[in-house]
Order: sequence, then structure tokens, then C-alpha cells
Amino acid sequence: MGKSGAPECFLWLTGLLLTTTQVGHYWVEGQQNHAEALHTFLMETYPKYVRPVEVNEKALDVSLELKLMQLIGVDEVNQVITVNVEVKQVWLDYKLKWEPELFGGMTQINLPCESIWLPDVVLYDNAEGDYQITKMTTLTVNNSGFVTWNPPAIYKSYCKINVHNFPYDKQNCTMKFGSWTFDASLVDLKPSRDYLGDSMVIKKGMDLSEYKPSIEWDILEVSAMRNKLVYPYGTYVDITFRLVIRRKTLFYTVNLMIPCVLISFLTIFVFYLPCDSGEKVTLCISILLSLTVFILLLAKKIPPTSDEVPLMGRYLLFTLVVNTMSIALTIIVINVHFRNPSTHKMSPWVRKLFLTHLPKLLMIERPSSVEDLQSINGASQYTTTSRQSDRNTQNVYLLQEGEGFASPRSQKKLGLSPEVRSAVRGVNFIVEHAREANNFKTTVRDWKYVALVLDRLFLWIFAIVCIVGTGAIVLNAPPLYETDEPIPRVCSNPEKELNNWFCIFTAEEE
Repeated sequence: MGKSGAPECFLWLTGLLLTTTQVGHYWVEGQQNHAEALHTFLMETYPKYVRPVEVNEKALDVSLELKLMQLIGVDEVNQVITVNVEVKQVWLDYKLKWEPELFGGMTQINLPCESIWLPDVVLYDNAEGDYQITKMTTLTVNNSGFVTWNPPAIYKSYCKINVHNFPYDKQNCTMKFGSWTFDASLVDLKPSRDYLGDSMVIKKGMDLSEYKPSIEWDILEVSAMRNKLVYPYGTYVDITFRLVIRRKTLFYTVNLMIPCVLISFLTIFVFYLPCDSGEKVTLCISILLSLTVFILLLAKKIPPTSDEVPLMGRYLLFTLVVNTMSIALTIIVINVHFRNPSTHKMSPWVRKLFLTHLPKLLMIERPSSVEDLQSINGASQYTTTSRQSDRNTQNVYLLQEGEGFASPRSQKKLGLSPEVRSAVRGVNFIVEHAREANNFKTTVRDWKYVALVLDRLFLWIFAIVCIVGTGAIVLNAPPLYETDEPIPRVCSNPEKELNNWFCIFTAEEE
């Protein structure tokens, strides 16, 4: 080839490049045309408001499955459970069949859900919001006519809250799905997982492969069951999904139960506090106010039901009664403590019971009185001194010890002068006054000792009552004897790499 061959070669390469570009463009355009042609073929004469069955009397089978993504929360007061789920529905639409060879081998296509017929499956026990699915996502159709629609939804379903064992409770919530318009002769709703027959429990009723664990609840059961209900106007079917959850107890045990138990046991120490401190009733009232705060917190957390009293409520009520009784008995003890002979007379049975028998039973030893010891020592010293004095002083001692107030005749026999007799009368008055004051103080000390014995008696009684009551109520909590285990979470690392774990929940069959 000469110089004239170079332009011909350049033109040939340019033509080849243009041809290749056009072929690639036509190939891509051909693929797009296949999808457009298939969409036009399916939707051109499609009646989306007509149930897709070849024979009008034939029922359309719809398969339903729930994939639980998240347990958002449980509103105990309003008795509403909120869940995030995917509602997978599969049915056969004979009008959406095609031959893949006619459309470039395409075996499936994605269509907007608003453009075809959809089953009107709703949540019957809906508590708030729309009954139907609000997020209109695209659906998948294969060449055999099977339609798969898997839209996400957040449902708020009514759930009757059982508060009997709160905060160690277990809730049994159900979600009932069914067709709102069509009966069983037109739309036959069936579970897609392990369906064996009507009214038979399906253990693996929900898909938990992508479930995000809740920080407050454990899942114990996710069963499902198909029910057929016969009414005079037709037969209807529904699928009831049962979600059994159990509250995690650590938070409420640490922040509610333990403080309440500790505060209730403070009632015992009210009777250990001396009456002279003046703080016994103040301590009782403080405990009562603390219990009132716990009751208010409990009332905000549980529904206002009159069917049952929760476990925590029963314990608070028990503690409130015990504390109220302690206030009443403390007032009685304080009243006894400050009694004196000028207002109250101690009965013999009170003296015998509270000064003799009960102290031995309660192992209380009454200490000796310092004043009594001093008076005894003073009397002995006085006796020794009097024996060493003169006759007149000795006669005064005899008058004080033996005869009391001496009569004027006896004083004359003793040969006492008028001045001495006047002194003797003064001394006798002082001795009698001292004797009455000593008896007064002795009786006051006896009343205080009776109050001490009552305090010790109530201390033991309330200690036994608090321990037995706490054990009878708190030890009745289900976590102490239940053996139900939450659905296990299985984790694996398929690629054997760090931080690449794949965890799913699997419901084990019995």
C-alpha cells in the first residue's frame, strides 16, 4: 500500500467504530424495549379492580407471612403494642403471565403496586392509625403470574396487659389479619410457614431472621394459627399471630423493687429509736411519704384497671399498712413513755406483765438506778453519823426511821426542847417530801421501762411481719420458678473475618 492507502485505512477503522457503537446502542435499547413492551403487554388491558381469577366462583389463594423487624414498645397504660414488620403476601394473578422468549428471556418484572389488584388484608385489632398498609412499595411478578408483595409497616395493635405480676410480667399479644371485604369463598388466606390445617398452632409463625433485640422485652413465642369463622352471612378466615413477650427484670429490680424493700424495712427501726429523741413519728411520716412516691410512680406505669392488683402494688399496699400501724403504735408508746403518777395509775397486771414477765421473754435486763444507789449510800452514811452524835440527834434519827411524825407526848417523853421539836417537825416534812418525790420518780421510771418493753416487743413483731410478708409477696415473682427460655439468637461468621458476624433468631419447635 502506498500513500493512497492510509486514508482508506483510516476510513475503515472509523466505520468499524461507528458500527460497534450502534450495535451496542441497539442492544441496550432492545433490552429497554423488552421491559417496556412487557409492561405495556401486562398493563394495557389489566383491570386492577377485578379479582384475578379465571372463574368467578373460584377462591383466590393468598399466602401471608410476617417478618418481625423490631418490637418498638409496649404502652402498658393504653394497652398498645407497637411493632415494625414486613407483611409478605403471595398470590397467583393469571392475567400477569407471559412467555419469556417473547420478551428477551425476562422471567420477572417489578411493577408499582397501585397498578394491579391487591388483597385488602388488614389488621383487625388495630389500635391507632390506618388499618391497611400505607407504604405502597413495588412488587415482583414472575412469568408464571405469581405476585410477591413485601411492604414494610408499623402496626399499633391492641394488647390486653396482664398486670398481675408487674414488673415481673409476661404479656400475650395477638395480631389478627384478614380480608376486610372478601369471605373465604372469594379470598382464601393461608399462612406461608408450616401450615397443616385450621386451628393448628404453627410454632414458627413469624420470621425472626432480621429481628433487632429489644432492651426491655424477651420474645418467648411467635406462633401463628389460621381460624375459620362461620357467620350467617358467610365464612371468613383470619390468621392470628401470637407474640408472647417477657419483661427483662434487671431495671425494675434495681430501680424500683430493691429501694422499696429497703424503705419498708426502715419501719422496723422506728421501734429501736428512743422515745426521748423526739424523732420516732418524724421517721414514720418520712417512710410514709417515700412509699407514696413509689405508689405514684407505679400508677403512671400500669393501666388503670380494676381487675387485678400488680405484684408491686400488693407489696406497696402491704408496706403502707405496716407503716400506718407503726405510726399508731409509736404514738401509743410515746404516750406510755411520758406518763406519770399525777395522771395515770399503773395497774398491778401491767406492773407484773411489763416489769416482770415480758422483759425475761424479750431478754431485757433492767439496769440498777444510780439514784437508788446514791440514796442507799447516803442512808448508810447517815446511820453511821447518827450513832456517833448526841442523844437528841439520835432521837431525831429514830423518829425518821421508825416512828415517822412523832406525837407531842412522845416528844415530851424523850425530853426534847421546843426548839428541837420544831426542828424534828421540819426534818419529818422534808423526809416525807423526799419519799414522795422518790416514789414519783420511781413510777415515772417504771412507765418509761414499760414503753421500752413495748418498743422491743413491737420491734420483734414488725421484724417478723416484714420478713414474712416480703417473702410471701416478692418470692411469688414468676422469674424465680419459671423455666421458659427466650428464643435463642444464633450467631455465625461465614467469612471468618473480624466484626462480620451474622446473627438470627430461631424459634425451636417442641
